Amino acid sequence: MYLEYWGFKLFPFENVPDPRFLYLSQSHEEALSRLLYASRMGKGGAVLSGEVGCGKTTLAKACIQELSGGEFDMALVVNPRLEPVEFLQEVLYQFGIPDVPDSKVKCLRSLNDKMARNRKDGRKTLLLVDEAQLLPEASIEEIRLLLNVQLDDRLLITVLLFGQPELKGIIKKSPQFDQRVPIKFHLPPFDLEDSGKYVVFREKKAGRGESAFNREAIERIFKYTGGVPRKINNLCDLSLLVGYSRGEKMIDANIVETIIQDGALL
Repeated sequence: MYLEYWGFKLFPFENVPDPRFLYLSQSHEEALSRLLYASRMGKGGAVLSGEVGCGKTTLAKACIQELSGGEFDMALVVNPRLEPVEFLQEVLYQFGIPDVPDSKVKCLRSLNDKMARNRKDGRKTLLLVDEAQLLPEASIEEIRLLLNVQLDDRLLITVLLFGQPELKGIIKKSPQFDQRVPIKFHLPPFDLEDSGKYVVFREKKAGRGESAFNREAIERIFKYTGGVPRKINNLCDLSLLVGYSRGEKMIDANIVETIIQDGALL
């Protein structure tokens, strides 16, 4: 709607986990580095926690993109609120096994066979679980047991868990599982500097050479959103729409404040 007016080729602030729009702040770069290290070195488990909207799912997609190419056999589970049998069935399905068994024993046997085949073929088995704070306790126990499976003193699977801050407490409730997850990182919101760089980065990725937001607008955006990327996206998107409808040439703090005050983001 406002693309041509502002000189964009793509909508710059869509709230979809698109790795093309992944801005690597120092924290995001550190998080991605740890996830890739855990995957490539077969460290067993890794956890990325963070508040809602801080970019965990985008980092999961970036991790998949970075590791694609044949060395890894990967599966992504995005709705883990499943009982153990259903969870194992979903894992198998995401690994490309459509005719999943109907019992827990058969599911485990099928998954163990797949991990062993990957090992024999020189491939690494990688399971990513998004929204992992929703995992029932029994499903977490199944993941812990998977992380016990070894061949020639090497773990047969790496599990990356992505979830909200409460995930850290859930894992600590099981010392045995906690010990199987040696790599942990908490993703914080952006500070003011990174919030500004994030806005400019997404604008450039969308095709605009210079920012449509002045410094005062960025400061107001940061103050309202607390540096949470998803909230920044929502506020910037509406600011561009309002600026377009008013025929403005620059988004200033007044436009941002108008959106905040009219309750459009509630």
